[in-house]
Amino acid sequence: MVQMKKIGQVAKELETSVDTLRYYEKIQLLGPIKRTENGLRLYSESDITRTIFIKEAQKVGFSLEEISLLLSFRENPKEAKPDVRALVNQKFDRINQRIDELTALKNEFSKLTALCLESEGDCPILNRLEKRTKKPNS
Repeated sequence: MVQMKKIGQVAKELETSVDTLRYYEKIQLLGPIKRTENGLRLYSESDITRTIFIKEAQKVGFSLEEISLLLSFRENPKEAKPDVRALVNQKFDRINQRIDELTALKNEFSKLTALCLESEGDCPILNRLEKRTKKPNS
């Protein structure tokens, strides 16, 4: 007989909240969860494995929309390899872009801190925060 677990057991085992599990079901990342006659959710091992996949994908930065795509790719993984690679490459490009943005921010803070140490007048850091900066492409 297949072992079924109640939502509270699953939440505790996966270190997540009951609300999160309900939400995954609501947005259809999880399929319909079996229920007892009185409406208690019962999770199969397959449901738990799918939930682990969702949580791990979130940990590495995939959005719920992207996770939905990845879950659909799991149905035919061999044929989906190019699509999975393309999605990961998009994430990789975004990570590199974010690294560049953070490096620029780090450099600016370093410069402002040095200016603050040298300044006898107003605080350059506060002055900088009062300025509006244009975003690239605007």
